[in-house]
Amino acid sequence: MSLTPSAARTALLEQARQRILITDGAFGTEIQNWKLTEADYAGTLGLARDQKGNNDILALSAPHVPESIHRAYFAAGADIAETNTFSANRISQADYAAEHLVRDINLQSARLARRVADEFEALDAENGIIRPRFVAGAIGPTNKTLSLSPDVNDPGFREIDWDFLVEVYREQAEALVEGGADFILVETVFDTLNAKAAIMAVRLLEEQLGREVPIMLSMTLTDLSGRNLSGHTVEAFWYAVRHARPLTIGLNCSFGAAQLRPHVRALSQIADTLIMVYPNAGLPNELGAYDEMPETTAGLVHEWAEHAQVNILGGCCGSTPEHIAAIARAVRELPPRVQPAHQTATCLAGLEPFIMAA
Repeated sequence: MSLTPSAARTALLEQARQRILITDGAFGTEIQNWKLTEADYAGTLGLARDQKGNNDILALSAPHVPESIHRAYFAAGADIAETNTFSANRISQADYAAEHLVRDINLQSARLARRVADEFEALDAENGIIRPRFVAGAIGPTNKTLSLSPDVNDPGFREIDWDFLVEVYREQAEALVEGGADFILVETVFDTLNAKAAIMAVRLLEEQLGREVPIMLSMTLTDLSGRNLSGHTVEAFWYAVRHARPLTIGLNCSFGAAQLRPHVRALSQIADTLIMVYPNAGLPNELGAYDEMPETTAGLVHEWAEHAQVNILGGCCGSTPEHIAAIARAVRELPPRVQPAHQTATCLAGLEPFIMAA
């Protein structure tokens, strides 16, 4: 089936050839700064359960909050807005009795991010600056896993199956794209099989729409050896998903920039696509707060940029608009990473990578 190519993919690649791009920072910790009450989260939606902490629902109950955060990140220098939809899926929203609102949450979140992105792009155009702004529809891992059993006494047990998760992801991706998302960002991948289900969901959506929907993939490491929860190294993860031809591959969250250094280098050397990395602002302190200052984070990611290892940089947990502004300043004069040539070889992945002769 022939799909209409994505103009957004072409535009992002063109911008990435010219400079290191900037994605935005954390939403969760920024929302916490608003000190919202349960009533603020719930609004007039009349849901049966307590909504405090349901950040995604704010697209419906208090849209001025995510809108303000988007504006702050664009003003700080971001080129890409990630929608506030990390848990806006049927599985995660079941905890809040809000499953029936999943489509509305994603649709409104994408529309909100799209509107703000277009405003900043138009403002630049008025000043004679051509600088596209992009919207990445963020899809989190859900709170279920396809690879691991939640019951230590029954290793074969799974709470969900593949077909169900694919449909959950397809439903979310469809609403995000309808709302104006340019790409689908499958982020904080702790289970590689979950990520594969998300890839399948986007492929089904492409067939449904008859047009390309570019995918961004971002893995999170859960131990200092450089593996995710399902046990894959960054190299094995790349070989497991490279068939999807993602627009970007990279790392987010994890332990902060200092601990990600060797893993960014390893991924940069083998992935024949753009590298996007957005680490936490260090590790949280005893009270769960993030103390790493913007200039510290910027200095750490500057090292990756200086060694031509990244194409897109941003922040995850604990990062603020000030962190994003500092990162943008730190890499402004540095050239972007050049993608390596495609490796013509059979590259397989168990928990470790395995490369056969070409």
